[in-house]
Amino acid sequence: MELFKIKRDIPFMSYGKLTTLISLVTFVLAIFFLVTKGLNFSVEFTGGTVMEVQYQQGADVNKVREKLDTLKLGDVQVQALGTNKHIMIRLPNKEGAPSSQLSNSVMDLLKKDAPDVTLRQVEFIGPQVGEELVNNGLIALGMVIVGIIVYLSMRFEWRFAVSAIIANMHDVVIILGFFAFFQWEFSLTVLAGILAVLGYSVNESVVVFDRIRENFRKPAMRNKTVPQIIDNAITATMSRTAITHGSTEAMVLSMLIFGGAALHGFSLALTIGIVFGVYSSVLVASPLLLMFGLDRENLAKPQKKKEEAVV
Repeated sequence: MELFKIKRDIPFMSYGKLTTLISLVTFVLAIFFLVTKGLNFSVEFTGGTVMEVQYQQGADVNKVREKLDTLKLGDVQVQALGTNKHIMIRLPNKEGAPSSQLSNSVMDLLKKDAPDVTLRQVEFIGPQVGEELVNNGLIALGMVIVGIIVYLSMRFEWRFAVSAIIANMHDVVIILGFFAFFQWEFSLTVLAGILAVLGYSVNESVVVFDRIRENFRKPAMRNKTVPQIIDNAITATMSRTAITHGSTEAMVLSMLIFGGAALHGFSLALTIGIVFGVYSSVLVASPLLLMFGLDRENLAKPQKKKEEAVV
């Protein structure tokens, strides 16, 4: 299935140096914001108090959030659990105030406007638990990266594998840079979104690289230069890219707009990751192949003729 058919190949590689420079600049900026601003970790990582309250008639989440802001506890998170009758409240740690005191203060404030509100459960996440989650998250991220490296190394020639790995790391750092710059909350759902982006991005790289490898073996491409072969491969996969990534991005944007607070971080990470995943697979990974010296001999090494047996 093709959404559109392009008759002439688009000269992507002629802009390779420019796109690589843009990627390098954004990558450096992302690193800069990560170092200077850092990530705004959520309660799961930093520790805090998680409360689940129930309203008999339902509640306005925005009004509850505004009400709790008057306590000046910091970054308080309020989200509905399925319906607006069940509300989850996450409170950051506050020096000198134990978890029980914070939860009592919240309940006293909420009961002023809604006497029917009840506390279903309350949990305290200590700093040690948050530290363990950070370590486990980094281990999970590292395992995914190692798995991708092993897979690409087995599937492709090393130039393809290294280019795809650099492009995937580029996507992850850019996402983290966005969250650091805007100080968006970095939660476990955001980490899950980053892991999903890694798999999604490597899939796009594999599709493009497979087509490039096939082009080198086609008789019609024998008189083409390496940049022309890469341009043809990218142009041929554009329809597929538009369909798959367009439909996925539409779904992710729907989650971002209508999914509420529970899905906001996850869908935000995916939204950024999908856009930069397509960009990096086409305009970062492919120019890197040229920088690493890809040519016909890398993929089609001449076979040695067997010596004829002497009778």
